[in-house]
Amino acid sequence: MSLQFRLMIVDDHALLRMGIAKIFDDTADLKVVAEGDSYSDILRAANSPGFDLLLLDLDMPGRGGIDILKLFKKDHPRIPVLILSMYPEDQYAVRALKAGAAGYVNKAFPPERMLLAVRTVLNGKKYISPEIAMALADGLTQDDTPAHEKLSDREFQTLQLIASGLRLSEIAEALSLSPKTVSVYRARILEKMRLSSNAEITHYALKNGLVK
Repeated sequence: MSLQFRLMIVDDHALLRMGIAKIFDDTADLKVVAEGDSYSDILRAANSPGFDLLLLDLDMPGRGGIDILKLFKKDHPRIPVLILSMYPEDQYAVRALKAGAAGYVNKAFPPERMLLAVRTVLNGKKYISPEIAMALADGLTQDDTPAHEKLSDREFQTLQLIASGLRLSEIAEALSLSPKTVSVYRARILEKMRLSSNAEITHYALKNGLVK
């Protein structure tokens, strides 16, 4: 009998979880054993039934996918995480890989690419798509680093929420931070990116595909 790997899918949209799960229905070596929409769901499933690979949506409410990724890798360093996202690879994949992801899959990829990514990661390798490889190569050959790449993960997350139209108090609540701390992050964003207002932050984020 061939070895069967257990997968968990975490996405805050039930229909998307269902669609992703169907990709593995006809595979003999891959089985979805758990689904969820929060970090607490991940922790429960990690204990029972347990899983060999976590497929994690990047655009999670509250903490956000990158924060959840870091927390999970701290608690379960040996379980690989494959990030799922609708965002373009050149904007998010490198940040996810640096945070501990074993790979990054755009949800627009055909099922064959998803299966390739999952099996590559389960074989102990990193999944680097041609799009990610090109982004990495461009980063090595270009002297100018995009302004948002200078931000920390928390600053980057704050930028996204500002660009989504949230007020500082709403951002503070979403990230479980004080409004004062969010104001500090906003000031750092403006300084590092040489911007002067929330409107400019929003314009930059939309222009560079950093928000939906």
